[in-house]
Amino acid sequence: MPAEPQATLQKLLDLLGFDATVEEHHLEEGLLLDVKTEDSGRLIGRQGQCLADLQYITNRLLFQQDPSVPKVMVDISGYRAQAREALVKKAQAAAEKVRRWGDVVELEPLNAFDRRIVHQALKDDPRVETQSVEVEGSDKKAILLRPKS
Repeated sequence: MPAEPQATLQKLLDLLGFDATVEEHHLEEGLLLDVKTEDSGRLIGRQGQCLADLQYITNRLLFQQDPSVPKVMVDISGYRAQAREALVKKAQAAAEKVRRWGDVVELEPLNAFDRRIVHQALKDDPRVETQSVEVEGSDKKAILLRPKS
């Protein structure tokens, strides 16, 4: 049975008791499921944790239906787009410090999704390199920005 991402997430939200609609958008990076709801704050959660969990569960359910299905990204009321923009600005400001002063700058611990955004944002910078490093006592990793040698 082929996986149906939009229907799967809609059913999950219905079972959780949320009055929401799911829109499916095809992007270069893959499939985006955009959730429209009046109760976005509860679904996003503190620092987007509920949103991340919802995306994880949705992808696990889809994988169970069809192991060849590509991963989907879940967004709620444009939260990820705004968070991504803020993260890219923070990474660019840190890169500017590295270029200006030649210092190593460490960003706060981030999940894999957010680290990928930072690495992608700075990958074409000829003067700055990025590296993910373990953070003791956390499942997240920090990113070090340093001058390219």
